[in-house]
Amino acid sequence: MGTVPLLTDEELSPRAAEVFDRIRAARGTTYVNNFWRALAHDEDALEATWNRLSAVMAPGALDPLVKEMIYVAVSTANGCSYCVHSHTAAAKAKGMTPEMHAELVSVIGAAMQTNGMVTAMQVEVDDAYLV
Repeated sequence: MGTVPLLTDEELSPRAAEVFDRIRAARGTTYVNNFWRALAHDEDALEATWNRLSAVMAPGALDPLVKEMIYVAVSTANGCSYCVHSHTAAAKAKGMTPEMHAELVSVIGAAMQTNGMVTAMQVEVDDAYLV
């Protein structure tokens, strides 16, 4: 159960409605997911978050699919179930295959295991890795 109600389109302020219009246009859909509906209570946060994510997730040196897969990995590490679900769906929409997803899960699992081991042992960083 959420801590804030999800705003319907009819409940949005004019500024939040404008951000929702930008979300719809960018995604080519009429659907606006629950994260944005919850965030719409704070217009500044809504707009700033949308602007930041639009810039970060846009094509660049990293392919948008790679960015979505990184988002899934970080969301897994942070324990954000909502984010794992939404960005897995986004990655699939951008072409992630079942085989790619299986490899992603394997990499996440291996990284979590070795991160835990290194952290528990407090292994010193090799001089060769220090920049």
